[in-house]
Amino acid sequence: MSYDLLPHPSSQPSQGRTFRRCRGFFRTNGILGIGVFCGAFVFASLVLYVTVISPHRSFFRGPPSIHPELVDPGSRLVFPSPSLAFTTSSILDNAPPPSPSTTSSPPPEADVLTLEQIREIVGRTRGFFSRDYSLGLGWNNMRYIIDAALLQADLLNRTLVLPSFVYARACEYNITVCADYVPMVNKGDAVGWDEWRELPIEQQMGFRIPISVMIDIVHLRKRHAVITTSDYLRLHGQDPEIESSSGYWPRDWYHTHPNVFEKDKSKLPSLFVIENHWYDPSGVNRVDYIPPAMKRRGKWIRYPDSVSVDAGGYWPETEPTTDLSNRLTEAMSDKYVNDWNTVKYVMSSAGLGGELNLDDDEVVEGILNDNGWEVLHTFASTLGMEYAKTVVQSIKEVVPRSSIRGFKDDYYRVDTDVVVLSGETHLTRKPGAMRFTGPRGRANYASMVVFGIKSPPWVFDLGEILAARMSEITEGRLWMGAHMRRGDFVRLGWAMELSPEAHVERVKDRLRAGRSVLENLGELTTYDLDGVKPDLEQSTLDIPLPDDPFYVATDERDPASRQVIADGGAIFISDLLTMDDRRRYGWPLMITDVLALVEQRLLVHSAFFYGHAMSSLAGVISNMRAARGADPRTMLID
Repeated sequence: MSYDLLPHPSSQPSQGRTFRRCRGFFRTNGILGIGVFCGAFVFASLVLYVTVISPHRSFFRGPPSIHPELVDPGSRLVFPSPSLAFTTSSILDNAPPPSPSTTSSPPPEADVLTLEQIREIVGRTRGFFSRDYSLGLGWNNMRYIIDAALLQADLLNRTLVLPSFVYARACEYNITVCADYVPMVNKGDAVGWDEWRELPIEQQMGFRIPISVMIDIVHLRKRHAVITTSDYLRLHGQDPEIESSSGYWPRDWYHTHPNVFEKDKSKLPSLFVIENHWYDPSGVNRVDYIPPAMKRRGKWIRYPDSVSVDAGGYWPETEPTTDLSNRLTEAMSDKYVNDWNTVKYVMSSAGLGGELNLDDDEVVEGILNDNGWEVLHTFASTLGMEYAKTVVQSIKEVVPRSSIRGFKDDYYRVDTDVVVLSGETHLTRKPGAMRFTGPRGRANYASMVVFGIKSPPWVFDLGEILAARMSEITEGRLWMGAHMRRGDFVRLGWAMELSPEAHVERVKDRLRAGRSVLENLGELTTYDLDGVKPDLEQSTLDIPLPDDPFYVATDERDPASRQVIADGGAIFISDLLTMDDRRRYGWPLMITDVLALVEQRLLVHSAFFYGHAMSSLAGVISNMRAARGADPRTMLID
């Protein structure tokens, strides 16, 4: 232990006076004085152990040293005040598993790149791409943002810069326990949001988790140019500890130092910002790129570089106005797209059904193109909403050609060192935050989401182990699972049922329907994903019995409510994890958001899954189940 961490002794005379005062105290108070002294000594020793010597601090020793002069006070990390100090009673109320620092090997982080390796990755691309990440969102929404950012970076042939960390929202134990392993922050202070200000202080806290705990960056780098913000800062000779706590890309102090390999030390990294209102303003349909044939049809004109910074080109105002075009415009109502079935209905109503075969998609597309409309490719919404962002069901949509803006067409031409997408472009958008002008682009994006961006290998390993334990519980039969989103959804009134009794009954009702699906499954099919084969376990293992236990992933933490759910037949992850698991996999299993990754991996193996359409977790599980070859009939989201 470093003695620099301990208080420096004061002068000898002071110590002598203190001792004489203590000796007088003992003489006056006798046994009572000795008892008070011993109690004070034990308490002081406990505080010293927790704050300085505790072996629980083997992974992170506390908050990073942030340079105040470089950080916007509105976005700085704010760590717990002394009022949140460790208390023995609070820990005993919710005792953790044995300390991973002495009994386990926590999952390793992704390898740390050398400066030469960072230079090599970036050197194969046209520079850096990043964005203002919404770190206040939960992990699955952050995952969707990363999915889209990876697509955007690939379209511009740039190296994606990810945040070095994300925020986990909860601890499975008392928050001070998790704070022994990872930095604890006030979420509102860290990201500059007021969403949690009125909650009890312990519910305002979160935990700063290295992003390599959440995704397998090593795997991701096999096909994509990806680094972290920490890597970017090191490459430019800056302290990684100055990384913005909110996910915002600072336009100033990330651009104050040259690349360490740059010979001209006056050359600072140049920056181009894609302003938020440029991305998809009202009336615009953002797509991956505009293919040459579409440009020719609409006589697309490229802007000279000196004329426009927000767009690469434009459609001339010479599109013909036809009766069919007017009908299609009217059908859009307040939207900017028409779905495929609506388009065919409008065309049939216009009298085209008798003359042409509207069941031939090529014929329909040709008519649309002649009338100034184009077909785009994307993914079906979940009950008309874009919370789940599944990429497993492809659809076609039809839009006016003049509304189309290509991301690559607008911003590939930019030659600055760094390109940053400003602000929020996640909420209410389709997966990828854009549509695709061809089916291949859509399919490639779906494959990237389900196969390219993965949890770390240890999550897969543990998920397989827990799935095997669920099979043991059901004596080798298929088993079913569900997600019961409660927590903040109950507070906001978004939960499917407010009471735990009604909620578990709803789940059991849906799973009874699921058992009937499994009983009558017949020939297996798969989702619309390239290279996926049916999971044969769906048809070779026995179906669940009516009274078989089922697995439930839930953020419900009230003991009485959890007991209600368990009495209904639910199995929780705490029922499946063993002490050996906790020792082997270590501190990440104490963090609720990390534990959710394991639950998602476990639910991939469920024979039938039921989830909530307003929960991003349901979308992630849907995508992973599709990749494993689950039959589309074996999942229900409502």
